[in-house]
Amino acid sequence: METSARLLRLLSLLQSPRSWSGTELADRLDVSPRTVRRDVDRLRELGYTVHAVAGAAGYRLGAGSDLPPLLLDDEEAVAVALGLRTAAGLAVTGIEDSSVRALAKLERVLPSRLRHRVHALQSMTVPLMAGGSAVDPDTLTAVTAACRDHETLRFDYLTHDGGQSRRSAEPHRLVATGRRWYLVAYDLERADWRTFRLDRLALRTPNGPRFVPRDPPSTDLAGYASHAISSSPYRYQGRFTMHAPAEEVSRHFAPTTGTVEPVDARTCTLTCGSNSLDELALWVALAGVPFAVHEPPELIEHIRALTARLADAVPPPDSD
Repeated sequence: METSARLLRLLSLLQSPRSWSGTELADRLDVSPRTVRRDVDRLRELGYTVHAVAGAAGYRLGAGSDLPPLLLDDEEAVAVALGLRTAAGLAVTGIEDSSVRALAKLERVLPSRLRHRVHALQSMTVPLMAGGSAVDPDTLTAVTAACRDHETLRFDYLTHDGGQSRRSAEPHRLVATGRRWYLVAYDLERADWRTFRLDRLALRTPNGPRFVPRDPPSTDLAGYASHAISSSPYRYQGRFTMHAPAEEVSRHFAPTTGTVEPVDARTCTLTCGSNSLDELALWVALAGVPFAVHEPPELIEHIRALTARLADAVPPPDSD
């Protein structure tokens, strides 16, 4: 057995949850105990922590300061891939992006027979989830890889108003909101940055050429995405001064529905959008926070008319 292949076989044995005697390892590898000792030393030089256990127990793989490459058998690889797909799809706070990046790495090296098993198991599983729109894990991993490799994406896109468009864009980052996934990318046809919902995106293959990454649209990418998601797709863009601390107002408006920016310790600015003036006015009013509306002008006039109409609907205080 060649040295490199023998090291991989030794590493696979040591990654099982048990200790191995030098004699057992020598028998499994068909080498001498002395060769086993040399191979263990080589693994240590490569960064693996191999403990020498006193007595007959022999050797056991331990945790090191860095995560070394892991060797997975077929069943383990399928289980990990399915787990990562599930974690990415459920949008569990804090692990979505890590799950997608790990899944992209794993699926790139999976043998085709295992990739088919993963896809078959995934397609026959019905998740019971509330809220949000499901995103194909294949789309997630493909977009993640394009962001990493700086490859232009070509895709068909369903717009907010139900129209279809064909886009070509330089992907920058994925943004997970807990309910949906978004792609922040530079739209080549429109020569500007855009935010795309992944569940409305159908990739066209192959990808386009590689590109040199541009400076992002903002140093605060989360704030940029929040503003784009909560305002830009809508007919009316509202701006309000909220007479309450930003922390309090943020409890009423999620980042995907409005952007809250502090002015001082007691006031903040709320920016949000809607296709309905009634919806925009009532949605902000029902937060229970005193506010002043600044724009759009149509909303200011609409609130005046709405206030008068509501006042006329209420009997005078002294009436029966």
